Amino acid sequence: MSAKTYQFACLQDNFGVLLHDDATGATAAIDAPEAAAVETALQRTGWKLTDILITHHHADHTDGVKALKDKYGCKVTAPKAEIAKIKDVDVTVAEGDTVKVGNLTGKVIETPGHTAGHISYWFDADKLAFVGDTLFSIGCGRVIEGTPTMMWESLLKLRALPDDTEIYCGHEYTASNIAFAKTVEPNNKALLARAEEVDAQRRAGRATLPVKLGAEKAANPFLRADMPEVAAGVGMAGKPAAEVFAKVREGKNNFRG
Repeated sequence: MSAKTYQFACLQDNFGVLLHDDATGATAAIDAPEAAAVETALQRTGWKLTDILITHHHADHTDGVKALKDKYGCKVTAPKAEIAKIKDVDVTVAEGDTVKVGNLTGKVIETPGHTAGHISYWFDADKLAFVGDTLFSIGCGRVIEGTPTMMWESLLKLRALPDDTEIYCGHEYTASNIAFAKTVEPNNKALLARAEEVDAQRRAGRATLPVKLGAEKAANPFLRADMPEVAAGVGMAGKPAAEVFAKVREGKNNFRG
């Protein structure tokens, strides 16, 4: 496998990621929050931008697209369901489609909820998933254009990926997500261990991402809404998982810890 990644901070709390195929020299930006940050990352790596893979239409994921395309002539791939909201797109994709970055092949997974047409990119041979604002470490995106049931079903798709899949998310929200998660599952040993790890990462000035999916399955309450301990933690014992998820998401929306 010849995939390499380079993650970088941009805007207030966004992450950008470059995905590079050593064999061909092809490089994709996963979303384009701001052109200058992507260009700096390209300079640091020495890679040449050939593609942009967009997860959803929000401006903090697309504002850099035009400038980068004008400069590098890169191919822009975006969700088919959001084409009316994203400019400068060359290719649209939907569930089950594949994307190529040089010799690297990714599968498109539709993960609506945060936005109505949000997609994620799973490069299964390289054990990499780029999930935008659907899944965060110990959290998930706000349900803005979809419904809680829609978001829960999207999270189930991601949860079904192999445990050793490396997850790249759109934002650095982990510490605040942990503070909320502890109110739901205060005795979850995996969550408490993740909290210690994140404290050390932040003290050292390091990012808390990427993270292995297996660790998230054990500690992230948004992926665990079908677990009795999560349902009990939000006063929803015995309720359907989608309803428990909705309650957890509502709790995070109102959390001020």
